[in-house]
Amino acid sequence: MPIQQEILKSFVSKNVLVTGGTGMIGRQVVDILAGTGANIKIVSLDKIKVNDKAEHIFGDLADFNFCKEICKNTDFVFHIAGIGASVKAAHTKIASHFVPMLMMNTNILEACRLNKVQKAVYTSSVGAYAPAEIFKESEYRLDSIPMDFAGWAKRMAEAQINAYKVEYGLTDFAIVRPPNVYGPGDNFNPENSLVVPSLIYRIYNKENPLVVWGDGSAIRDFVYSRDVAEGIILALYYGTHNAPGGFVNLGGGQPYTIKELVEALHSFLDFNYTFDASKPTGVKQRIMDISLAKEMIHYSPSTALKDGLKETWDWFIKNPDEYRRKMNYFDLEK
Repeated sequence: MPIQQEILKSFVSKNVLVTGGTGMIGRQVVDILAGTGANIKIVSLDKIKVNDKAEHIFGDLADFNFCKEICKNTDFVFHIAGIGASVKAAHTKIASHFVPMLMMNTNILEACRLNKVQKAVYTSSVGAYAPAEIFKESEYRLDSIPMDFAGWAKRMAEAQINAYKVEYGLTDFAIVRPPNVYGPGDNFNPENSLVVPSLIYRIYNKENPLVVWGDGSAIRDFVYSRDVAEGIILALYYGTHNAPGGFVNLGGGQPYTIKELVEALHSFLDFNYTFDASKPTGVKQRIMDISLAKEMIHYSPSTALKDGLKETWDWFIKNPDEYRRKMNYFDLEK
C-alpha cells in the first residue's frame, strides 16, 4: 500500500541521508523519497549509482570523522547499511560480519546525536532475536542469546538508541527489525547469498536439476524490499520509542514454505528442481508477527511473493554482475 501523501510531503526540502542507499532496501527508500522534493545523499562503499536525483558519496562508516561530516546539516537519517551474510558466512566469518557492523552502527548513530539530526531510523534485523518460531516484540528479552553472533552488533545499536533515550530524552531514533528481505539489488554473490538470490543465481546459471537442501517444509517469512522500505519511512515518521523494546517487526505478513518459494519461481521460470532431504532443512518455522507495526506505524506489506520474485528476476537478468561492484566484507584479505 503506497505511503500517504501527507507523510511524503513531510520530506519536502529536507536534507536526507541514506546509508547503504545502493543496497537492496536502501535503493527503494531512495526511489520513494526521490519524488518528494527531498535533498538526498547516499553513502556507500559500493561502486554503483542507483538514482540520478541523489548525491552518491563513497565512504566508510567505520571512520567516525567521516560520519560526523556527512551528518552535518542533516534533518533525517535512514541508517540501512549493514552486512548481509549466508548461514555459512554468519557462522564461520564472525569477525568479518560483527566488527565492521559494530563500528558503522556506533559511529553513525553518535554522529546523528552530535549533529542534532531531527529524526533517524535504524534497520536492525530478525537476527537480533533469540531463536523462536514466531517473533513478537513484547516477547523479546534482552538477556537472551541472539540467533547468530552478528545479532549482538544489531543489539548494541538498539541499546545505544535506548541509552540516548534514557540519558538525553531522545525519542526520535526509531528501530525496525525485518526478516528475510529480497528484491532488486540483493546480494547475488554465490559465495554468501541468502536463499532467494541463491536460487535465482543458480536458476540463471542453469543448474540442472536445481538442488534445494532439505525437504522443503521449513516455513519462512519473506518480505519484498519495497514493502520494507515503506515500513522504514513510516517508522521514521511515526516513531517506535513507545513499542516494547523500542522497535517494530517489518515482516511480510504471509509465511511460506521453502517448497512454496521454489514453486513460485517455477510458476514463471522453466527449470527442473529436486529437494535433497538428506541435507538439513533448518529450523521448522520462523515467522514475524507484524500486528504491532500495523497498529503503530500503519505498516501494510502488499507485494505477493510471486510478484516480488518476478520483479527480482527481471532486475537480475539485466544486472547479473552488479554484485561484483559491491563491497564484500567476506572477501577482504587481512
